[in-house]
Amino acid sequence: MNEFSLIEAIKQKTYKQASLERGIGDDTAIFRETAGELAVAVDTFVEGVHFTEKTMSPFQLGYRALAANFSDLAAMGALPMYYLVSLVVPDRMKESKLLEIFKGMEHLSNRHGADLIGGDTVSGKDLVLSVTVIGKIEKGKARYRNLAKVGDIVFATGTLGDSRAGLYILQHDLQIDGRDYFINRHQLPTPRVTFSNSLRSIKRLALNDISDGIGNEVHEIAEESGVSIVLEDEKVPTHPGLAAFPAELQHKWKYFGGEDFELVGTVAKKDWQTVQQKAEKLNLRVTAIGHVMNKDEHAVYLDKNGNINKLSKEGYTHLK
Repeated sequence: MNEFSLIEAIKQKTYKQASLERGIGDDTAIFRETAGELAVAVDTFVEGVHFTEKTMSPFQLGYRALAANFSDLAAMGALPMYYLVSLVVPDRMKESKLLEIFKGMEHLSNRHGADLIGGDTVSGKDLVLSVTVIGKIEKGKARYRNLAKVGDIVFATGTLGDSRAGLYILQHDLQIDGRDYFINRHQLPTPRVTFSNSLRSIKRLALNDISDGIGNEVHEIAEESGVSIVLEDEKVPTHPGLAAFPAELQHKWKYFGGEDFELVGTVAKKDWQTVQQKAEKLNLRVTAIGHVMNKDEHAVYLDKNGNINKLSKEGYTHLK
């Protein structure tokens, strides 16, 4: 398959976004500027670093790459509009597998009404997939990390450590209870776009997506907001199946595993009930896991069995 036949194969016949003037077919895509604000994010996935054939099919790779970007949009309170895809394609890759990557992205983009509007393709030694997304935010509703204030409730969606457990199961070919659940959470995560946008009525809300581990993400909120945060260990949500693993791994994955693509945030106590009600309508678990306090060092503390200690800023570091 050459570049031009690939373009024809993945080109959408119709587009979902009314603001799009021109999609794939010219040197650039053109869309009208809309009221409000635009959010742009990009993520790159490299074979052998972020995935292998053992842990991810082409369909799952496409889905997950787009999900990671949609999760970034969710953390900003943005709705997905468009995405662009750049690929480094090795000679050994079959045409069918290449198209499966785009099918995975299409599966998720259809849920959120997002359109594929361009990208680039080159040949190379290893498979590299880079996705850029563009989303829209209602004016004044961007959910910045610097919006946390003393007295806020800290909350998280879903359960944490699932994706890392799924990867471990795949790497070691473990046959345990909950195997399918954990693997699915690793390969086909659910970005919390709908939940994030259901909170538009809340005036002030700090959000971060849990891509590099909640230990990292909560530190970023504390540092940007100039506050300190206390997490209560027994309240940080995990799936019951995680108990099948050694306690050391449970702790590591819970706080530093990452790639669950859940959301962690802070909200004023008066708005906490609204957060709970919106989550309940979506059948989404949301848990109060701590609070924001005033401390000079802008640190994160973990309260475990009454012992309060600093939680280290660890997790996945891309250039480590």
